[in-house]
Amino acid sequence: MSCWQTVQDYALRSLGIGERLLPKENFTLCEHFTLIGSGMIWNVYFGVMALATGFFLATALAVGKASPRKLFRKPSEWFIFVFRGSPLFIQFFFAYFLFLSLKSVSPLFDAFTAAWLGALIVLFLNTAAYSAEIFYGALRSIPKGDVEAADAYGMSGWPRFRRIVWPTMLRLAWPAYTNEAIFLFHATTLVFFSGFPAWQQRGDALYYANYFADKTFNPFVPYPILAMYFIIFSLLIIWSFGRVNKHLNRHLPETQRSRMRLRMNLIR
Repeated sequence: MSCWQTVQDYALRSLGIGERLLPKENFTLCEHFTLIGSGMIWNVYFGVMALATGFFLATALAVGKASPRKLFRKPSEWFIFVFRGSPLFIQFFFAYFLFLSLKSVSPLFDAFTAAWLGALIVLFLNTAAYSAEIFYGALRSIPKGDVEAADAYGMSGWPRFRRIVWPTMLRLAWPAYTNEAIFLFHATTLVFFSGFPAWQQRGDALYYANYFADKTFNPFVPYPILAMYFIIFSLLIIWSFGRVNKHLNRHLPETQRSRMRLRMNLIR
């Protein structure tokens, strides 16, 4: 079988499209790259969807935690504390058995026991908590003069938050938020170990890497390929978030703009 034929058969297998049976022997590098790359579709799905939806909840939680009213502050503080204080792996299992119990009560919760929705909800809540703490720290770091200047111009309430507070908060929090996006993308590999079954029993990238390692008894081929895929996507995250960071700092003088640089740490 040619490499192009392998790509046609297995490139979209994780979505239920293409060849159903996995190769059983004489595994080629093309099959490794194609199937593990196919599984990356789910990792990208989990990462992008959780980050996109968690961003808005994180903003609300950060504002709630900074609120002087206990009605908003205490629920935000406890939400952030619970999801930051407990391991993500435990959250996956707790959520799965919770949804499984709700499924026995109503068939409406049937979809929640599948990875595409149940695991996504867990990642969404987890990243919202971590991002909220980042945004909260940025809110507390907003220069007092910026808020006073807005007050002097007669801006208050929603207009002040939308035009002054929120953009400044994002500008200060964006480098740390970029790290959270990378960590979240890496955390999507935990879905493979959670109780959530993959849709149509098709797995993510780690599922296929583990399959090849089990069949060949050689983890030094599939796992480096998996790591390579994650490194490539991490570089894409750094590049795209760097573009956003440049846009957020466009009003500052060139010497005051914070730049996001990729630094290779040989020793941590």
